[in-house]
Amino acid sequence: MNQPQDTVIRIDVPGKTEKAEINILCFNITPYSQFKQFIFCSIFVFVCYLAYGYFLELIFAKPEVKSVGVYITLVQFLITMSLSYGESLIRNPIKRKVPLRTYAILAALTLGTMSFSNLALSYLNYPTQLIFKSCKLIPVMIGSIIILGKKYGFLDYVAAVVMCVGLTMFTLADSSTSPNFDVIGVLVISLALLCDAIIGNVQEKAMKQFQASNNEVVFYSYAIACVYLVVITAVTGVLTSGFVYCSQDALTKYTNIFLLSLSGYMGLQAVLTLVRICGATVAVTVTTFRKALSIVISFLLFSKPFVFQYVWSGMLVVLAIYLNHYSKKHPNYVPSIFLRCWQHISSMYQSEYRYLRMKSKIYSDTV
Repeated sequence: MNQPQDTVIRIDVPGKTEKAEINILCFNITPYSQFKQFIFCSIFVFVCYLAYGYFLELIFAKPEVKSVGVYITLVQFLITMSLSYGESLIRNPIKRKVPLRTYAILAALTLGTMSFSNLALSYLNYPTQLIFKSCKLIPVMIGSIIILGKKYGFLDYVAAVVMCVGLTMFTLADSSTSPNFDVIGVLVISLALLCDAIIGNVQEKAMKQFQASNNEVVFYSYAIACVYLVVITAVTGVLTSGFVYCSQDALTKYTNIFLLSLSGYMGLQAVLTLVRICGATVAVTVTTFRKALSIVISFLLFSKPFVFQYVWSGMLVVLAIYLNHYSKKHPNYVPSIFLRCWQHISSMYQSEYRYLRMKSKIYSDTV
C-alpha cells in the first residue's frame, strides 16, 4: 500500500518579500542598515582605490616601463580574470548569457581603456591622468549627440565647458612643472577616455538586454582581452622582453602587480555594490572625493612639483561633475537671469521681425 504523503501548505504574507542579498565580494552585509552598508562600501572604495592608485604610479611611472607596459597589463588582466573566477566558485558559478560577439567588443574596449591608461603614466603625472579619467562626460555627450541624437539641458553644456576649461588648465600646469610631460601622453589618455566612455554604454545595454551578472561581464571581458594581449605581445616581442624585465627582482614586481590587480578588483566590486544600495549619484560623489584624495596623496608620496593652478583647475573639474549630476535631477533647470535674457532677446527679435514684415509689405504695395 502506498503511504499517505504529507501535504505542505505555504502561506505567503502579503507585502513581505525577501530582500535580495547584498555583498561586497564574499562579505554579506544584508543584515546591516542602509547607512552602515554605505559606510562599509565607502571604506572599501577609499582604501582599495587609494591602494590601486599608489601601486599604479609605483609600477608605471618608471621610464623603463614604457616598452613593457602591455606585458604588465597582460599580467594584471590574468590576475583580475582569476579573481573573478575564484569569486564565482565561492558564490555562484558563471553562466554565460551575453553573446561572445558582444564580449569580443567589450574585451577590446576594456583592453584599450586599461592599456592606454597605464601607458599614459609614462608620459604624464598621475594627478593629470586622474583628472582626464574624471572627464568622461565630454566624449559621452559628443557620442550621444552624434550617434543617438540625444538632447542635453543647459547645465550639461555648462558642465562640459567648465570641465574643458579645468582640464586645459590642469594640463598646462602639468606641462610647465613636469619634467617628463609629453603631448603623446595627452593623446594616449584621450584614447583611454574614449574607450572608457563607450564601454559603459555597451556594458549597460548587454547587462539589461541579457540579464547578465557583474561577475560574468568582468570574467569574459578580461578573459577575451587576455587572448588579445597574448597575441599582441607575442607578435611584437613584448611578451619576451616583459618577462625578462619582470624576472629582475621578480618577487617585488609581481607582488606589486598582484596588489594592483587585487585592489582594483575589490574597488570595482565595492563601487557596483554602492550603486546598487544608494544609486549612481551617491557612488559618483564618493568616487569623486576618492579621486581628490588620491591626487593629494600622490603629491605627498611621490616627489613632483606643485603649483596652485593644480588646485583651482581641479576644483573646476569637480564643479563640472557636480553640475552634470545636478542636471540629472533637474534636467530642465535654467537660471532665471538666462531665461530673462532669452525672453528679452526673443521679444526684440519678434518686434524687429514684425517691423521688417510691415516695411516689406508697404514697399510691395507702393511698387
